[in-house]
Amino acid sequence: MERSANAKSIWMLHAAVMLFGLSGVAAKFAAASAVTIAFGRCAVSACVLLPLLFARREPLGVTLAKDAPLLAAAGLLLALHWVSFFESVKVASVAIATIAFSTYPLFLVFLEPLVYREKFRKVSLLFALLLLAGVIVTIPEFAFSDRTLRGVLWGMLASLTYAGLSLFNRSLAARHSGAKISLCEQAIAAAALLPFALAAGGRPSLADVAVIAFIGVFCTALAFSLFVAAQKRLSAQTAGVVAGMEAVYGMLFAYLLLGDAPAWREILGGAVVLGAALAATWRREAPTP
Repeated sequence: MERSANAKSIWMLHAAVMLFGLSGVAAKFAAASAVTIAFGRCAVSACVLLPLLFARREPLGVTLAKDAPLLAAAGLLLALHWVSFFESVKVASVAIATIAFSTYPLFLVFLEPLVYREKFRKVSLLFALLLLAGVIVTIPEFAFSDRTLRGVLWGMLASLTYAGLSLFNRSLAARHSGAKISLCEQAIAAAALLPFALAAGGRPSLADVAVIAFIGVFCTALAFSLFVAAQKRLSAQTAGVVAGMEAVYGMLFAYLLLGDAPAWREILGGAVVLGAALAATWRREAPTP
């Protein structure tokens, strides 16, 4: 019975990561700006999560008010994270965006010991250098006119903001449920992005609205719910390893749905980034002697 439950959780985890990886591919079908897509994703997901929290009778009141500044900062980081990720997808490709985003452990190597006053491990620097090397391999020309370079820079910004967001969430998770944190952060992100989405001008087409709704419902709210539910029976190590597959799933969906076959540079760079990220995850979660 236990083995069956664990197998089900692993499948749920893979389903969640597949949906996360599908978000970048779905954005390719929308003509709307990155800001508009990011706003819609956060707004739709928040609207889905709110009734779920009410159904579970999770109060949003006093306990959250104490962490309002932290939640506000996390929400703003989330807004910047999604805008930079979708901008990377539009400027370059799904492969470049997901590979660059997967380097967030590079920033955690330096930020986490600084923020939480933990011991800096020299071997972590090796993993960080490998992640950076994997991204550099994907760049054919170091000129700002090169779309790949610009996509990498946007993707690295998405990576940096996600690393910062994960540090905020590490603190918030000690006091609140994942669903509650996600709802508040996405609502704040949507509110922050609304003026920019309006300033972007243009009325999204029905096709764009459908794509954004799909990303918000399936690639965000549903994916997050599956991810959290699966983690209840699985170790953080297992969750981290499967989450590292997002770039692989993203490139696979891009090939199947867009006919966007990754170049040899992207395959090599993705392999280096994925290998380094998985190795860092295994080491991070391994018991210390």
